[in-house]
This record gives sequence, structure tokens and C-alpha cells, in this order.
Amino acid sequence: MHCAEAKRPLIKFDHCKMSIYSFGVPQRCPLCQQDVGSARLEEAPISISSPLTNGHRETCSFLLRPTQGTFLREYDGQADLHVGITSTTGVVYHYTALGVQRDRAGWEQSLSVPLVQPGLFALMDQWDKYLEDFSAAGAWLPHRYEEDHHNCYSYALTFVNCVLSIEGKAQLDKSEFTEKYVLPRTRLASKYITLHRAVEEHGFYAIDWPHPETSRP
Repeated sequence: MHCAEAKRPLIKFDHCKMSIYSFGVPQRCPLCQQDVGSARLEEAPISISSPLTNGHRETCSFLLRPTQGTFLREYDGQADLHVGITSTTGVVYHYTALGVQRDRAGWEQSLSVPLVQPGLFALMDQWDKYLEDFSAAGAWLPHRYEEDHHNCYSYALTFVNCVLSIEGKAQLDKSEFTEKYVLPRTRLASKYITLHRAVEEHGFYAIDWPHPETSRP
């Protein structure tokens, strides 16, 4: 699953009136070959947080990952995504043509949408039972699977709506859930992936400051 690549942090530092991204701060600027060191606190390197997470460390969450390959290696922004729901112990429940699967590995590079607000201990206490009972329903038998109309997304969103119903909250249709929770994360991931691949290919990636005439953007 290329776990190591996801752990390499992206760093941003400023030099030559450019914002330069790399997997670490070099001693010399890759553009001018001068020393990078700076005494100014505001010019200290910044670590860029990855939107990707190990799904097996996420609890009570909606997960997304590419159906084939990983986000950092194969994802092109158009490929199909597979989705699942995590238990309180990081087991990922997801629906395929083989029925409901329970994965303890394979989701190490995922996008995560938390489904339970902090402090809702009563819901968390029942989460695994809700998830297991829901997954045992006849609707999720293997022969019911249809790639376009009754699939992993149907399974995950139906479970989300069951939980919302238990909480007395309004349910979400597919377009609403996708627009509100999924698209913001996939857009952020696409930007991060593009940056990560550029650094991986060239060793660094540099962009102009928004206002080159100023000392800092």
C-alpha cells in the first residue's frame, strides 16, 4: 500500500521570493544554490498536513479510497472510489459483489469523514452493534449487488442515514452528502496529490509569491 510514501511530510519554505515545497529543508536553495537558513521566525519552514489518513486508525467514520491502487500512486481524479464505514476499532465494513467485507488492512491511505461528534458516548457504545446488525440485513447479500445502483456507496450512505434517523436528524440524499462531505475532501486531496507527485518527480516544486514585490506574501 506504499505506506512509507504517505508518511513523508511535505515542507514549505520561502526563498528567492518563491514558495518552495520539498520532502525536507535542504541546506541550499534548489533555485539559487545559496544557504536556505534564515534568522527570521516568520520564514521558518512549514509542514503541510496531508489529507490522507490511515483508515484503520479512524473510528466511526466514512472512508474513501481508490478502487484500484492508492491515492498517491494511481489516482487521477477521475478513477472510481470505493467507500466504507469504520467500526470503533478501525475495522472497515464495505459492500462488494461478495457481500459485506470487514477489512483490518488495505485502507491505510484513505480520506476520512468523521460521523460521530465528540462526546456522543452513547452512540459510540452502540456503534459496532448498529454496524453489525445493519450489515447482516438481506439488502446486502452478494446477489443484491449492482455496480451502478446498489453498491458500496448505497451501503455506506444508507447506514449513515440509519444513524441520523436514530439521532432524530434529517437524512441526506446522495448528492447532498457528496457535495457537503465528499467533494471538499477529494478536491483537497487532488491538490495535495499533484503537489506530492511534482516534488517526488523533481525533488522540489516552486511557485511565485502572490505579490513578488513584497518581502512576504
